[in-house]
Amino acid sequence: MTYDPTGHLLLTPVDREAPVRVQRLRQLGMGEWPDPAFDEFARKLAEVTEAPFSMVNFIDENQQFFAGLHTPNGAHTGSDLAAASGGVSRIMARDHGYCPHVVVRRKALVLEDVCDYPRFAGNPVVDEIGIRSYLGAPLIDRTGIALGTICVVDTEPRPWGRAGLETIKSMAAELVEQIHRREDGRI
Repeated sequence: MTYDPTGHLLLTPVDREAPVRVQRLRQLGMGEWPDPAFDEFARKLAEVTEAPFSMVNFIDENQQFFAGLHTPNGAHTGSDLAAASGGVSRIMARDHGYCPHVVVRRKALVLEDVCDYPRFAGNPVVDEIGIRSYLGAPLIDRTGIALGTICVVDTEPRPWGRAGLETIKSMAAELVEQIHRREDGRI
């Protein structure tokens, strides 16, 4: 477990499934490079949720990789976030953000204002990037492995509510089905 030595809060959860996840992602040919289909899915996710930033995120033992990325200016490099953080791209450290919690918990996570939750308010993305709200859901495939997440973030608090939770879960199921179709050669 990773703890904040001053506050003793769990910052990044232990991820015992990571080696199996990496093996499954390699089998699927995903998680190591940008994918135009995932970029399009991220664009659609941003549109549906009216969020400025959205990602299709795959997580290994050390980092997160945004195989799908949408930013307000339509760039797929994370340059909008880079302006605030000095260099966020499609790769982010595993201890940044909230997706590692979603993968380990295997449940959707709604943070309308991350500053309302001491456990999450100290995350580096708050100060370094300015993230104030998060909505994410796991991508659990047919083998039962949580491959990663889809998520949306905003630099302002957002009242995602129950509707946001249902939307993100539904969109995650849609993307998992797309991944299964790809694996089966139906795409």
